[in-house]
Amino acid sequence: MKYKSLIESMTLEEKASLMSGANFWNTKAIERLNIPSIMLTDGPHGLRKQGGKADHLGLNKSLPATCFPTAATLANSWDRGLIYDVGQTIGREAASEKVSVLLGPGLNIKRNPLCGRNFEYFSEDPYLTGELASEMVKGIQSNGIAACPKHFAVNSQEHMRMTIDEVVDERSLRELYLEGFRRVVEKSKPKTIMTSYNRVNGTFANENNYLLQDILNGEWGFDGVVVTDWGGNNDRVAGLKAGNQLEMPSTNGITDKEIVQAVRNKELAEGVLDEAVDRLLELVYTTQLHDRDASHIDYEEHHNEAVDAAKRSIVLLKNDDNILPLARNNKVAIIGDFARNPRYQGAGSSLINPAKLSNAVDVLNQSGLSIVGHTKGFKRMGGADNGLLREAVTLAAQADTVLLFLGLDEGSEAEGIDRVNLSLRENQLDLLRSLTKVNSNIVVILAGGGAIEMPFVHDVKAIVHTYLSGQGSAEALASILLGEYNPSGKLSETFPIAYGDVSSAPYYPGKEATAEHIEGIFIGYRYFDTAQKPVLFPFGYGLSYTTFAYSDLAVDQYQASFTITNTGSVAGEEVAQLYIQKQNSSIFRAKRELKGFEKVFLEPAESKRVTIMLEEHDFAYFNPTAHRWVVEPGAYDIQIGSSIQSIHLNEEITLEGDSIPSDHTKENFPHYFSGQVHKVTAVEYKRLLGYEPPAPYWDPKQDLGLNDTIAQARYKNLLGKSIYHVVFFFKRFFDAVNKPLLANNVYFVLNMPFRQIDRFTGGKISRKQILKVLKWINR
Repeated sequence: MKYKSLIESMTLEEKASLMSGANFWNTKAIERLNIPSIMLTDGPHGLRKQGGKADHLGLNKSLPATCFPTAATLANSWDRGLIYDVGQTIGREAASEKVSVLLGPGLNIKRNPLCGRNFEYFSEDPYLTGELASEMVKGIQSNGIAACPKHFAVNSQEHMRMTIDEVVDERSLRELYLEGFRRVVEKSKPKTIMTSYNRVNGTFANENNYLLQDILNGEWGFDGVVVTDWGGNNDRVAGLKAGNQLEMPSTNGITDKEIVQAVRNKELAEGVLDEAVDRLLELVYTTQLHDRDASHIDYEEHHNEAVDAAKRSIVLLKNDDNILPLARNNKVAIIGDFARNPRYQGAGSSLINPAKLSNAVDVLNQSGLSIVGHTKGFKRMGGADNGLLREAVTLAAQADTVLLFLGLDEGSEAEGIDRVNLSLRENQLDLLRSLTKVNSNIVVILAGGGAIEMPFVHDVKAIVHTYLSGQGSAEALASILLGEYNPSGKLSETFPIAYGDVSSAPYYPGKEATAEHIEGIFIGYRYFDTAQKPVLFPFGYGLSYTTFAYSDLAVDQYQASFTITNTGSVAGEEVAQLYIQKQNSSIFRAKRELKGFEKVFLEPAESKRVTIMLEEHDFAYFNPTAHRWVVEPGAYDIQIGSSIQSIHLNEEITLEGDSIPSDHTKENFPHYFSGQVHKVTAVEYKRLLGYEPPAPYWDPKQDLGLNDTIAQARYKNLLGKSIYHVVFFFKRFFDAVNKPLLANNVYFVLNMPFRQIDRFTGGKISRKQILKVLKWINR
């Protein structure tokens, strides 16, 4: 241990005290030993340091900071250098505010497009996720502070996230849900990792020995601090044994006493506590900022960086008749509430108070375009308004081109609650249908954190998806619309034609006790490509104002080299993507998988030679029988494309591989082998898991315990039903008065386990009182 002598000078109570926070955002100090407190605070696309009363879901305002595009947006840039720079700038602002640990990036895999927190996550693909998140971690930590990748692991839904059991087979766990974290830990050495709220295969992530001890610490060699999500501790002693050092926020000493008692009762070896304290002290002493002079922050310069990040991340999805860039002499109508009041970030713990914010109406009015006017067009939170509709139709009839701003409002996607569907609100679709009757030149500009169904795709000339582009979104969008910047974003997720086409749609979300990952490894493009299911827009897709040609592919086991040429008339950036496809595989697997990419800038007629390096792991799958990664012998295609559906170059190589058998064959798993996961039988799924899956629903006859929720109380007696309906009433009330953040906080309470009430209230509501209420409810 590095701090052995210091730890030996501590009392047992002092050691235990360091294992939980002093308050909502700070660790405890021990003044007599000169151990300082450090501050942790939210990211991940900007600093969220609250200046007043603290809360976890973004209800109370934070100090001004630069609001960068969210991870889902930045991922569309496919630009490692850009994401490093964004991380570095966010880390610089954090360090200037004496923040030692920035809680981000989020890198959970987008299992399903309805997940309410997908805007905080990079991709449906673990390779792309791991590469980009690694760069953000490196950028943040270049400032001498800690990044905190989250949420480890399998946080795939927001509904019942504090209690749900994510039931996932080992191969899917390794290849999808842990792979991004592996890349981050091994490539960028984060100083902290945050565990998720949920269970993973029956055990809470925070006390899961397999995840924390065997894999994170053992296989990957992580030597930093594991911190709970806020309120994410279940059994404090079990968590400490598994490798969780820091519980946040403060529990007012409640769990400290549990640790002391466990040591004295010989339930917990004091050496385990000492190792945890040693890790925490290493974090404290390597990130403490109290004696560092505050660096000057140029928020105007950082705003320009935010604009640049947004420009490189916005995706052009359609551009018929080259309607974009806009002709300067055309009369342009701006329609939509989002044009004046931009939707530029998500909601919840990542809610940033932007240091600067502009809107598209003002920016476009100053651009030199001939703007004939702007009208709101629709009510932001839904509902018909014929007056707004008539105004919009009248304005559209006066214009050559309509810029129609549509998107998802703040109540449609947020931390703590999943999306209801992939649709825009009906009043927005009604508006679009009405506008097409008076103007055929409509450019739809979308805002939102992910995939959206587009029944209008054939009715408009162009579609630009800004995602959630941060405080610089208006300037970035204007530069693309005017042709001052050539769009280069590519989708980091698949857009289905309809939600029912998604592989996990029949199984998502887990409603009560479990979330069954019946689709296995077949999520996102791995499903659509393998099952040959048509999509709206494929993974890796995005248009440019120029064209590119690929040629001269040369490959071996260790690298692929090829030439890209700009064959158009304007400069631009192309994202070249490398996919690997196993020929005649004996096991079920995705048709092809992303294993490399490079973003290349080219002037007109310019060519560049691109080399993408490969390693053995890129060809491997996880063999559950052997409990290790295995390379299947045989022929592999190395494919270079501009999206997963646009493969331009292909060369074959042969690998000797490992002669280790697998039972993941066509005979054992016929529906997985063909990718037809909507037809998987109960026998197949049980065979995939290796055990009988647990019951997916609560047993309403069982007594409620500390790990149950207020939501479950509705199945009990009058008292339980009353508590549930009172809480649910307030959620519906805040929804009705257009207060989505308040409604979301109430929903958070609804799904909170009873065990957290005494801890979140610092003992003001005692465990004894909670047990008494549970006893009454269970009568």
